[in-house]
Amino acid sequence: MLKKQIRAKYKALRNQLSENDLEEMSLAIANKVLTLPIWEKNYFHIFLPITEHNEVNTEFILHLLSGKDKEIVVSKSDFETREMTHFLLTDNTKIKKNEYNIPEPIDGLEVPVNKIDVVFVPLLAFDKSGHRAGYGRGFYDKFLIECKPEIIKIGLSFFEPEENIDDVFENDVKLNYCVTPNKIYEFQL
Repeated sequence: MLKKQIRAKYKALRNQLSENDLEEMSLAIANKVLTLPIWEKNYFHIFLPITEHNEVNTEFILHLLSGKDKEIVVSKSDFETREMTHFLLTDNTKIKKNEYNIPEPIDGLEVPVNKIDVVFVPLLAFDKSGHRAGYGRGFYDKFLIECKPEIIKIGLSFFEPEENIDDVFENDVKLNYCVTPNKIYEFQL
C-alpha cells in the first residue's frame, strides 16, 4: 500500500477511537515501553501529542521518564526550513500550541542532537520492516538522519503493522522498535 493510502486509512481509524480508547491504549503502550532495553540511556526525545489528531498520549511515558530522572527533550518545528530545534523539558518550560496544534516549547535550554539517546517517533502507521508513514512533511526523517548512528528510534502506534509500505524513500529512516498496545515489534537495521 502507498503512504497516501495508508495515511487516509489510519487517520480514519484514529478518528473512530473514543477518548476512553485513546487513554487505555496510550497507557498500555506506556506499560510496554517500560520493558524496552533503554533505561540505561539519559536523553529521551519525546513528542507532545496533537490531541486534535488523536495521537498517542505520551503523558504516561513522560511520567515514566520523569520518575526515572531522565533528561526529557521536546522540539519546536520550523515549517519553512522543516527543521526542529530541541529543548530540555523542565518545570519552567512553557508549552504553547503552534498554528498546526502541535504543542511546543516557547523557548528554553537548547539540546544538541548528538546528546539524544532515544527518540519516541510519532507516526500514522508502520510496516513489518520498520518503515513508518508520518504526516508526510519529513521533519522526523530529517531530524533522525542528524542523530548519532546508535540512536534508538521507537515508534508508538495504536495499530498493528501493515505488511509493507510500498513507496519507501532513500531518506526514510527505519525504526528500531514500534510499540503498540498489544506488542513490541523489533526491527533489524
